[in-house]
Amino acid sequence: MQTTPTKILVVDDEPDLEDLITLKFRRQIRSGVYEFAFAGDGVEALEKLEADPAIEIVLTDLNMPRMDGLTLLGHLSELERHLKAIVVSAYGDLGNIRAAMNRGAFDFLVKPIELDDLEITIRKSRDTVERERQALYVRQLFGRYLSDEVVNSLLQHPQGVKLGGEKRVVTLLMSDLRGFSTLTEQLPPEQVVEILNAYLGRMADIITRHNGTIDEYIGDAILAIFGAPILREDDALRTVACALEMQMAMGDVNEEMAARGLPPLEMGIGLNTGEVIVGNIGSEQRAKYGVVGSHVNLTSRIESYTVGGQVLITEHTLEAAGTAVQIGEQMQVMAKGFSTPINVFAVDGVGAPYDLLLPAQEIHMTPLPNPLPIRYSVLDGKHLTNAVHEGHLLRLSPLGALLNADAPIEQLENLHLDFPIPDTPDEHLGDLYAKVVDVLPSGLLKLRFTAIPQDVAAAIRHHCDRCP
Repeated sequence: MQTTPTKILVVDDEPDLEDLITLKFRRQIRSGVYEFAFAGDGVEALEKLEADPAIEIVLTDLNMPRMDGLTLLGHLSELERHLKAIVVSAYGDLGNIRAAMNRGAFDFLVKPIELDDLEITIRKSRDTVERERQALYVRQLFGRYLSDEVVNSLLQHPQGVKLGGEKRVVTLLMSDLRGFSTLTEQLPPEQVVEILNAYLGRMADIITRHNGTIDEYIGDAILAIFGAPILREDDALRTVACALEMQMAMGDVNEEMAARGLPPLEMGIGLNTGEVIVGNIGSEQRAKYGVVGSHVNLTSRIESYTVGGQVLITEHTLEAAGTAVQIGEQMQVMAKGFSTPINVFAVDGVGAPYDLLLPAQEIHMTPLPNPLPIRYSVLDGKHLTNAVHEGHLLRLSPLGALLNADAPIEQLENLHLDFPIPDTPDEHLGDLYAKVVDVLPSGLLKLRFTAIPQDVAAAIRHHCDRCP
């Protein structure tokens, strides 16, 4: 349904043309389909076009004072606007028609004007303008987040997407870097942005290549949708393959980090499949195609359980993706905001047609000759709890540790550890963050480090090098 009139500028020096046009299109003018403006020559026409950017169709004569129609057509082609120009002239010879069309005219009518023909031509122009406006809207809305293939498909089959809100089953991908906030505190802002843009650019290329829709960037996190605006049968399997390829691309990202003299980055990815609401979210002034619903929150929770280099998926995603997905560890979690336990699975690889396999993550911990005393706190979300506990690190590696804790801690809890200065255990060197990836039958906790400042990493290497 058309909500605003199509604005048409008539450029002609005939004094009675304005009355003729106004009379012919009086019903459309009254009902808000068309709105006409008039100019006596090309110079005045350009002034009116500059004053009113909403004009979309130009009807112009050729023979006019000050600036003729062919010259005007040349100027119109230089304007960065979607204008349709219709030439209406008594000089309808082949040379003028060819010259007008070569300069971008949409159509050419010969005077004396057949008003019914003019009405049909204007209607055709208006329909073309509407299609181009819709195409521009789709490109502006999706062009930064989707592959060209998906955008072109939307333009060719507009019935395949509702730009308003709708319920749809999609597969969601949430990724997040580990320890990036700690790293940013040591770098100048311009370098942080440069690193972040390089990382996000690499990940965005992979997502769009797998026909995912990037919903938003949240700092160094990415939320992507598979199944909207275009729904495909293999959305879940394609999402799994995309996540694995993203993890495998971290090797190239870290080569660039090493070239900059910086420590490697790690990323965790969570996947979940469920019904959400997708559509245009926001206001008339600022809107984006996005997704809302409890499954968005669940995807974020699943991602928070990952460690660097890991892809965790829910049971819904595993069922939707099919038997090509190769899974490793299975666990059950109580996600915040959800009343029932959630089964999640670590993805090791995916078969045909992708044939991707994550490299095995084995943490070889060195036994410490003397247990290393350490203080730790359990994180509530991203916030420290008040309770400070004491324990001892029995084994250590640059990626993780074995902790003998003085209080019971559940699997997948996040910890903050006060790492001591080597040979001075009573003094605090830096903040070390870890996730409990396993609770052994003996009660010992297997930790996987999630954020390691450079000075703490150096101290860990110092401890490991001193071990026999």
